[in-house]
Amino acid sequence: MSQPAPQPSDHPAVPRGRLGVLLINLGTPEAPTAAAVRRYLREFLSDRRIIETSPLVWQPILNLFILPFRPQRTAAAYRLIWRADADGSPLRHFTRLQAEGLGRGMSGLHAGVVVDWAMRYGTPSVAERLESLRRAGCDRILAFALYPQYSGTTTASAYDAVFRALEAMRWQPALRTAPPFHDHPAYVGALAGTVRDHLSALPWAPEAVVASYHGIPKRYFDAGDPYYCHCAKTTRLLGEALGWAEGSLRMTFQSRFGPMEWLQPYTDETLKALPAEGVRRVAVLSPAFLADCLETLEEMAERGRETFLAAGGEEFTYIPCLNDAPAAIDLLEVLVRRELGGWL
Repeated sequence: MSQPAPQPSDHPAVPRGRLGVLLINLGTPEAPTAAAVRRYLREFLSDRRIIETSPLVWQPILNLFILPFRPQRTAAAYRLIWRADADGSPLRHFTRLQAEGLGRGMSGLHAGVVVDWAMRYGTPSVAERLESLRRAGCDRILAFALYPQYSGTTTASAYDAVFRALEAMRWQPALRTAPPFHDHPAYVGALAGTVRDHLSALPWAPEAVVASYHGIPKRYFDAGDPYYCHCAKTTRLLGEALGWAEGSLRMTFQSRFGPMEWLQPYTDETLKALPAEGVRRVAVLSPAFLADCLETLEEMAERGRETFLAAGGEEFTYIPCLNDAPAAIDLLEVLVRRELGGWL
């Protein structure tokens, strides 16, 4: 049998044959300053997946009425949660730790797997990290958006960035994208374990538990976005995994802005109304996030608490995201191993 001809002696080394996994999260400004937040918001709010209004209408609004004013308020919120270490942003910190933990687990399974991470908006960018994986010899890459519930505003936007990055590559790697995992038993089980552990450590028992998801405009749902349905299924499965009666876990939506109607019920209005219903002790979790960030640490754990207590509530607790807990790393390994089937 003939053997392949050896490479010429002067042929440059071409690393190949490795598998890449790119974890993609939403994004974060580089610093808790108005200038850094303005750069971040300009990129984020210019994404047509986020704002579907025609750029001819939206860009003047963005540049004349939002970017001159909103960054100062948002930067102040970021300063409340900013870390003192090199990561700064909690989202960057936990996403990095998730990638490192997954990398250690996958290296024991297959030495040729390289795990990296990127942000859809801000740095490190998707294009930068894809190119880094390609240079490391990854000719097959799994892009994994870290959103349990699918939405065009999140999952699809992350993969849009992946596809655009590949357009610039002369020698493209083979590519897979991971599906949502809102109903995967490993995800639901990890959430249930976190809720049990947190509530069992409290000196009091909540009278209501609220699952607060990031919202989207209602017209996106009306146009066919499955996000609401995915959130509803996660909520139902989580309640069942905890053994709670139907309706014990309340689903709400946070982080709306602008005058349009968003998915309801709204989290802030729910927290404000609960004391009038006789609920004095409440626990809140954010199942749409795998890592704590501005929307969980500032909007929920701080402002949510203030809203509930100001309305007459007595006890409030925020249940942290999975972050870099062993359950989070185990979950990612289960999901990634499934998506790498046939490549490993």
